[in-house]
Formats: sequence, C-alpha cells, structure tokens
Amino acid sequence: MPNPTSLDGTAASAQPAASPRVAVVTGGSRGIGRQAIRRLAADGYAVVVGYAGNQDEAEAAVQEAVTGGVRAIAVRADVADEHAVEALFDAAEAELGGVDVVVHAAGRAHMAPIAELDLAVLDDLHRTNIRGTLVVAQQAARRVRRGGAIVTFSTSVVGLAFPNYGAYSASKGAVEALTLILARELRGRDVTANAVAPGPTATDLFLDGKDEQTIARLAAQAPLERLGTPADIAEVVAFLASPAGHWINGQVVRANGGII
Repeated sequence: MPNPTSLDGTAASAQPAASPRVAVVTGGSRGIGRQAIRRLAADGYAVVVGYAGNQDEAEAAVQEAVTGGVRAIAVRADVADEHAVEALFDAAEAELGGVDVVVHAAGRAHMAPIAELDLAVLDDLHRTNIRGTLVVAQQAARRVRRGGAIVTFSTSVVGLAFPNYGAYSASKGAVEALTLILARELRGRDVTANAVAPGPTATDLFLDGKDEQTIARLAAQAPLERLGTPADIAEVVAFLASPAGHWINGQVVRANGGII
C-alpha cells in the first residue's frame, strides 16, 4: 500500500486566503517530474509527489516545496497498480482537499533494435508506459475538478522514428492516442487533456549510456543547437496547467527546440 509522508508549510502568510489548486505529479522525485513539482509549487500549487521507489528524493522534493511556502505530500505508488494509484488520489483529496492538475511524468525507456528486443523488456516497458498511463488517466478523469488539466508524456521520437526506439516509441504512440481520446471523453467537464512530447532532454534517463559524441550529435539536431532541459519542459507543463493554457486541449505539444 502507498506510504504517504506529509509536511505542511508553517507560515500562515505563505498560503492564499482561498484554498490553493492541487497538482498530482507522478515520477515527481527526479527529472522532468521533479522540475514540474518545482515549477507548479512556484505558481502556488499544493503538490503531491508521486514516486516509485526513491523515497529520499521524494521527501526532498516535498521539503523543497514546503520551504517555498506550499503544502506538499509524497506518496509511493506503482503507476500500473490501480489500487496504489487510487490510494494516491485518495491521499491528495484527504490531505490537500482535491485534485486540479495531474501531470503523469512517470515512465520507462529502453533502446534496442526491434529484431533483438527482449520481449520481457517489452512487457515491462508497456506495463509502465501504457497500462500506467491508462490507470492514472482513469483516476484523473474521475477526480480532476472543473477548470483542471491532465498532462501526459509522449516523446518526439514518435515522429522522428529514430532506430532502436521501436518499443519505446510504440508505447508513447499509445499514450498520444489515449490522451487525445480522453480529451474528447471529458466533454462537458471543463477539464483539458494534452500530451507533451519532449525531444532530447538532459535528464539522467536520457544521458544514461550515451557517450559525449552521441550527446553532441543529438544536441545539434535542434535549430536552437542544444539539448532541452527539464526546466524547458516544466514551463510547457505549467502553461498547460494554467488558466492561460486552458484553450489548448486534445493536443500533442512537441517541445523539442524545432527538430522536424
């Protein structure tokens, strides 16, 4: 069962008079998810740091948010386990009062030629990326309040079709299809659903196993001639979550610096 860790800000002046909006971020202990937590907390959201196994980093994310003046909790949950995800959303409602934004940043990557792909790896990949997205989307569709937003994560590789990314790209293509259909199924709820599809982004997951030459080649692909950063992607997430981005709905936002 999930194990929530709760910390509240101590200064009453840190909280607005009205209850803050609440954001649930899966994969919130590191990488893009961690940066999304920082960015949403900076906008005044109370935040739920969903994490799979790195409790120390999740608690550090909570402490950082609390130090910034917002309420935060950390909840451990396997995103592909419907009971664990249900409990994560239960904790958000019980401790923070509801759910307004869901950012599903948890995911898994694996690179191998299709001819050599271990099917057990494929099953694990799809369990996290496809089943996990569906499980989180189910709870988000049931619980996000009016005016809210759901943000999933795809990858620009779906369009770029890089070799060795077949299984990963296929799983994220499924995420795109699911997200666009979800947006239509939420008709009448005043809740948006969009997917963000980063290009090469300097996260630990992306950099792992790549030599400097490979990283430099990938960085040069964008007309802006650099890798993306988690902060770049978090800005897109924050926009989609905000009232300013609420007219964007049922879209895949390819945040990749202009790679075609």
